[in-house]
Parts: sequence; C-alpha cells; structure tokens
Amino acid sequence: MKTENGRRNALKNIVVGSMALGVSGSLQSFAATSEKKSAALKGNINHSVCRWCFGSMDLDSLCLEAKKIGIKAIDLVGPKDWPVLQKHGLFSSMCNGAEINLVDGWNDPAFHETLVKNYTDMIPKVAAAGYKNLICFSGNRRGKDDETGLNNCVEGLKKVIGLAEKHNVTLVMELLNSKVNHKDYQCDHTSWGVELAKRLGSENFKLLYDIYHMQIDEGNVISTIKDNHNYIAHYHTAGVPGRNEIDDTQELYYPAIMKAIYETGFKGYVAQEFIPLRKDKIESLKKAVQICDI
Repeated sequence: MKTENGRRNALKNIVVGSMALGVSGSLQSFAATSEKKSAALKGNINHSVCRWCFGSMDLDSLCLEAKKIGIKAIDLVGPKDWPVLQKHGLFSSMCNGAEINLVDGWNDPAFHETLVKNYTDMIPKVAAAGYKNLICFSGNRRGKDDETGLNNCVEGLKKVIGLAEKHNVTLVMELLNSKVNHKDYQCDHTSWGVELAKRLGSENFKLLYDIYHMQIDEGNVISTIKDNHNYIAHYHTAGVPGRNEIDDTQELYYPAIMKAIYETGFKGYVAQEFIPLRKDKIESLKKAVQICDI
C-alpha cells in the first residue's frame, strides 16, 4: 500500500470501536471533542507523534508544532535526529535504527548475525541518550509456522536481551496487520507476540500495540488491551479503514480505547501514526491529540 511504502522508506533511511463501553457520551460528544481548539491537555496520556507521518515537514518545524499542541515526544527517530529533539525538549519515545527493515526480522536465523550486531551497537546508544524503547520486528513468515517463528525469535533475541537488561532498554516488537498492509508479517496477532514475551521472560521485551493494525487483524481492541497490558510498552493510533484521521469519519472510538489504556495504569506513550488527508495536517494532529486526551 502506498502509505505503508512511505513508512518503509522512512525506516530504511534511518537505519544507518466504534463502541464506547464504560465511557459516558456518544458520537455527538466525540465530534465535539474533535472540534476543540485550544483546551489544555489533561495529563492522563503521554502524547507522541510518528515522525514519518509528517515527513513533508522538516523535523525542527514538526517539533515546534508538536510542542504547541502539548505533545511530549517524537516516535521513530534514530540517533542522527536525537539532537534536534533534545534542542526542543522533546523525548524520543520509540527509537529506531537497529532494524534491517520490516520484513527481514528476528524470526529468520539468516538475519540474526546482522541484527545482533545492529542491536548490540544501538542499545548502549539509546541508553546513553536517556531513552528507553527500541523497536524491532518479527519479519515475514516466508513459509514458517508460528512455532518455528517463535523459536527463531527466542534464539536470536536471547543474544541481545541481556544487554538490553543491563542498559535498561526495552526491545519493543511491533504488531502489524498481515491482511491489508504487511502481507506475510508474522507478529500479526497479540497472542503470538505475548507468547514470545512469555518465552523470553524478560521485562525488557514488550510489544508495540498498534491499534489500527490490530483492529484489522483481530478486532476486540479494548478487551485485548485489558487482558494483555502487562506485555505492552507502547501504542500507535490511526483511523480504520484507511489509516487516516482518527475522528468520526472512521470506525474506532478512540476516547473509549484511551480510557481503557489509562485504566490499566499505563505510563508510557501513545503515538499518533495516521496519514493526514486534510490540507491542514497540523490541525488534524491537534484534533487527534484532543480526541485521545481523556
């Protein structure tokens, strides 16, 4: 899909619902929330934004606009961009730069040597910069069944998880849908990712629960979050279908999802990862943050 190619390219360049259960209000209140212009943020959710979704802006400009909205961090940036974030007093909520790409990952021993080298180099850098999360990917199945993929991931990740523990860095594997955007990706259901986390048995390996992707592949978002929150370090948002604005033009009811996340005691970051369709992209970002600011 064209928008996903944009993300793949961005990552490659850096390598060197609908139901409001338990929430008061209705779609009318949802619309009202999205129309707020300048209300102060409530502080219950730590807001971030994925850099690649606003790739048409230079990073300095994105940082300035993000700070005006109340966003605390930028997602998916590597070491060369950390000084820009630091200049603006923003956090790197999900670091990248150690992965090969989204399809060549830990589930294939053919890539272990390169991945071990990359993550061994990157983990200390993340820690030295004062950051916490470093993204990783299962990779595509390429004919491997679930058990083989799990065993291969465990074998490879065990070679770097001790270093992550030593430096207090969390390796975070992203859940991506294999139905629409990432055909053949193996970590495409929460249950598979949770099983991997259980087998590794380390607090320094967790999951990035992408709400957009998991709505497509498995649905039941709120219950899944509640049941598996101990294994989740980070969240991404986007509208379903289409991966665009998260307002009432799409099927997910984000205020209810954010309330569920908050009620688990989550203290990490929720990053906006939608592709803005509207001409005023920053206004779309502002509204998305306000929708999620429960």
